[in-house]
Amino acid sequence: MKCLLIAINAKYIHSNLAVYSLKACAEKEGLVAELAEYTINHRASEILDDIYMRKADMLCFSCYIWNIEYVKSLVKDLKKLSPEIPIWLGGPEVSFECEERLREIPEADGILYGEGERSFPGLLEHCFRGGPLPSGCVFRGPGKKIGFTEPAEPVDMDDLPFVYEDIKEFENRIVYYETSRGCPFSCSYCLSSVDKRLRFRSLFLVERELAFFLANKVPQVKFVDRTFNCRKPHAMAVWRYIRDHDNGVTNFHFEIAADLLDEEELFLIRTMRPGLIQLEIGVQSVNPSTICAIRRKTDLERVRSIVNGIKDGRNVHQHLDLIAGLPWEDYESFGHSFDEVYSMGPSQLQLGFLKVLKGSPMYYDAEKYHILYQAEAPFEVLSTAWLSHEDIIRLKEVEQMVEIYYNSCQFRNAMEALSALFESPFRMYEMLGREYRLRGMDKKKHVRAVLYQFLLEFISERFEAETERFRQILTLDYYLREYAKRRPDFAVPEEKYRELIRRRCEACFPDVPVKQLLREKHVERFIPPFTEKEEYWLFDYKKRDPLTGNAEVFILHGPEKGREEL
Repeated sequence: MKCLLIAINAKYIHSNLAVYSLKACAEKEGLVAELAEYTINHRASEILDDIYMRKADMLCFSCYIWNIEYVKSLVKDLKKLSPEIPIWLGGPEVSFECEERLREIPEADGILYGEGERSFPGLLEHCFRGGPLPSGCVFRGPGKKIGFTEPAEPVDMDDLPFVYEDIKEFENRIVYYETSRGCPFSCSYCLSSVDKRLRFRSLFLVERELAFFLANKVPQVKFVDRTFNCRKPHAMAVWRYIRDHDNGVTNFHFEIAADLLDEEELFLIRTMRPGLIQLEIGVQSVNPSTICAIRRKTDLERVRSIVNGIKDGRNVHQHLDLIAGLPWEDYESFGHSFDEVYSMGPSQLQLGFLKVLKGSPMYYDAEKYHILYQAEAPFEVLSTAWLSHEDIIRLKEVEQMVEIYYNSCQFRNAMEALSALFESPFRMYEMLGREYRLRGMDKKKHVRAVLYQFLLEFISERFEAETERFRQILTLDYYLREYAKRRPDFAVPEEKYRELIRRRCEACFPDVPVKQLLREKHVERFIPPFTEKEEYWLFDYKKRDPLTGNAEVFILHGPEKGREEL
């Protein structure tokens, strides 16, 4: 008898920790579950054919907002092809209002709700060996009548299997890892707020598993703990371990509450290798009424102080989050929240849109706040009492510009200089987004050079006197990232000063042939109004900033002063 455990992931690089854990728990009980992984990039027909050809005796789907429509379609077609094969669903998208979910998908035979590490092996025992149904089940009984078993007890974190023993299976993927479940906070838009049973994995197990990741030089380990630093001794122990055993390669990602960090934790973080960890910090809004409505407590000045303290260490990538569509946040209020978070200078600013998830407190408050949201997954906000749908569309234009011109880290100098010419950063991105749409550029992806050219034209039309300065700033940003084989059209043609570059290279590197030097490095000439005087900057692509990926830059002064790191 074969059970097929099916995961349809968001992207190729993701490893679905949940289904690997279920599979391992089943194997621990002497039961067999074969894993079938796909992504939303696959056509549904391809997934259908592959599942059918595996000839399973039972099918189990892991359901999330990004794959539920795929699952619904697949379940219907698989039931037509093989009506005798039982089909079960699990995961957060079907774990709330389960009876209604089961009625919506009549082809499914049942739902496992809540944590599945105990109930999934029990379900296989029931289907393959005739045992009783486990806890945490909603099922179709005689006459298609829907029945329930009692909720499953929370899992002891130490009983969870470590699923990465065969690490080669996860090459070129982000590895997900958890050391705790539950959350002490009550954010109304988050399903984690429903589970107050905060549990931690024993540190001796955590350290053993971290040692495994480090020994195998896994590129990135992403902790899925909802608020990693909610228990200081646990967080400090993990951070000390990865600092003291750093392999120079592995990066660890954590979601934290910034205002919980204290000076001792900040000091520890500052002692880490640049790029060893990255932190995701949810701010969501700075509007006090909004913060109250979503059941958060945020000390904004404390968050600002902590973010600045981490940034001063110049060794940690910080990712700050905002959510559009929350109660009491209108367009102008969101713009203010944006400007406040932008002023903190995060490595990335994630502008997300409210998802009204089934089972979350916001799901039950949506009518109260006149929140309209998509009828199908991902249930994203359409409008609120404070934001029209037109406002949402405008904010999506801002989001697109932030992704292209800020989060890519490819235009940092240009955006810093440009924001000084606008009333606020939010207004800058708003105007950029409008112009981008009016030119029809939002309809397709563009190569880097086109994005730089658009930005220069945008600046020239509004600030003509700044054109030449920004031409050079954009040239700087362009070459900081890579040694482009083709010089971009917006840059001053190199032929005009190629001989000057050759002379400066000969003066600063008398022992290195110029051709050899320029095969590996790039030299650019900058002049006023960008610099105070004529300067020659060398971009070394073998030496890069571990946080931004930018090349190291030296100013070539000449034979007397040599070169100087910028």
